[in-house]
Amino acid sequence: MTSTALDERELTAPRSRGLGLVLAAVGIPVFMVTLDNLVVTNALPVIKSELGASLSDLQWFVNAYTLAFAALLLTAAAIGDRLGRRRVFLGGIALFTLASAACALATEPWMLIGSRAIQGIGAAAVMPLSLTLLAGAVPEKMRSAAIGIWGGISGLGIAVGPVVGGAVVDGLNWQWIFWLNVPVGVVAIVLAARVLTESRGTAKQLDLLGLVLATSGVLSVVWGVVHGADDGWTSAGVLGSLIAGGVLLAAFLGWERRTVAPMLPLRLFSVRSFSVVNVVAFTFAVGVFGAVFLLAQFFQVVQGYTPFQSGVRTLPWTAAPLVVAPIAGLIVDRVGPRILIVLGQTLLATALAWIALAATATTQYGELVVPFILAGIGMGLTFAPSASVVMESASDADRGVASGTNNTIREVGVAMGVAVLASVFASAGSYESPTQYAAGLVPAVWTGATIVAAGALAALLLPGRARSAGSSSN
Repeated sequence: MTSTALDERELTAPRSRGLGLVLAAVGIPVFMVTLDNLVVTNALPVIKSELGASLSDLQWFVNAYTLAFAALLLTAAAIGDRLGRRRVFLGGIALFTLASAACALATEPWMLIGSRAIQGIGAAAVMPLSLTLLAGAVPEKMRSAAIGIWGGISGLGIAVGPVVGGAVVDGLNWQWIFWLNVPVGVVAIVLAARVLTESRGTAKQLDLLGLVLATSGVLSVVWGVVHGADDGWTSAGVLGSLIAGGVLLAAFLGWERRTVAPMLPLRLFSVRSFSVVNVVAFTFAVGVFGAVFLLAQFFQVVQGYTPFQSGVRTLPWTAAPLVVAPIAGLIVDRVGPRILIVLGQTLLATALAWIALAATATTQYGELVVPFILAGIGMGLTFAPSASVVMESASDADRGVASGTNNTIREVGVAMGVAVLASVFASAGSYESPTQYAAGLVPAVWTGATIVAAGALAALLLPGRARSAGSSSN
């Protein structure tokens, strides 16, 4: 046997590591990057005041992160397949950590927006590769349970972002939301380097033109939606941006059909379960996270609570996924993903509709507890089964790009959700008074409920039981 063959065998041979250490090695970075999706939401009123930010700036504090995250997920997964998944995973953690320090040092809105975008680039290398590294590090019989725990961690990071952000803002200041990432990032790098084994996928050419077309198209559409309410939907800038975005995305799909090394292999969508779960991921992200962006500020703007008090009041929503997601991961192989995801999306749509009916300038907190609990259960029932469908829908060689595709679509959904629901809010309300805020919130949350309900209907097309890759293409 040659030296090269020996080196390759040593590189890819599994290490004897406990499941707990592996989960910690991938889970801590995943929690950190998903937390930062919405960690600023309860700090937005404070940041708005201190940095003199506009509503458009507030949206970009969230969307700069999610768009950079979404734009580079597939490219990061492809680079990981070529250069080594662990190596790129570690590089992503390091970049995210450095960008977090830059966010904490920002003194102008544009500085925070730019640093948030760099954070998103680092997060793009962490999220898809964490699931691929986890799937390759555990025995197949334990994979669904491990993915369930991973789903609980990622769901918890997204869900508790507003709580953590509020607690830090009240106890310290908004800059510490980002400073706290620095020691956590250092620990995550050391742990992942020691525990995870290097692996590679099928080496392929990077699709740089696809990256440019997709990124420009999504950015153009989101820019148009963000500025539509303020500048007018028929204004030259907004209308031109929306049209340009549509043309660029159409060109992206055309290019992906022709190129020999596509960033987004459209053949993956020939598997019905993969196509459907990505539709659900998109509608879920648009409806839920667009609503969360506004609801996280509701308790402060309308009811006068501090950021931490506001975060605590979201706990019935945010705590449920921690319990529900691992249970969903354990039972998904027995009951199938369809029933869990349909139930989850139905509960979420019901919860958002309930909130829209209840929300007024004089709403009492007790009126929102039950719908918050339903929303949390719905999120928990969605994360792990969706990840299991993605993994089961793809071959071993395609799991990295399949995970990246699913995360890309979800993150684009987050950005679109914030943009669309904030635009609905701005067309009917404002920050000027509690009454005006509630007036904008209600139609925005109704919009989110409708979008999530559409995803629940789409989820009925999922298979009743988990299937192997390619078996559900009909």
